[in-house]
Amino acid sequence: MQTSGQLEEIIRLSHTEPQVIFKHSTRCSISSVIKNRLEKSATGEEQVHYLDLIAHRPLSNSIAETFGVQHESPQVLVIKDGTCVFHESHMAIHYEDLRSHLHTN
Repeated sequence: MQTSGQLEEIIRLSHTEPQVIFKHSTRCSISSVIKNRLEKSATGEEQVHYLDLIAHRPLSNSIAETFGVQHESPQVLVIKDGTCVFHESHMAIHYEDLRSHLHTN
């Protein structure tokens, strides 16, 4: 993700399929560990959008404001029907929790 237009597209797509936003700090070792853990667990069926929040901090702030969540890093958000239905940060990010929110109605 690099633009607000992409965020708008994610919101639009979330009305037909859940979307995942992963906010990653390239300067944070914990963020790198979580990113690697998620990449190893992902099935490839998930709609995941990666945001380098160091390079795109204003967009990261916009995401926090749009979905009413506190900015954190690393952070994962599940977006369904234009709403954030799940978010978690730091070492509390686990693929199993993410998956459970992707496949519920």
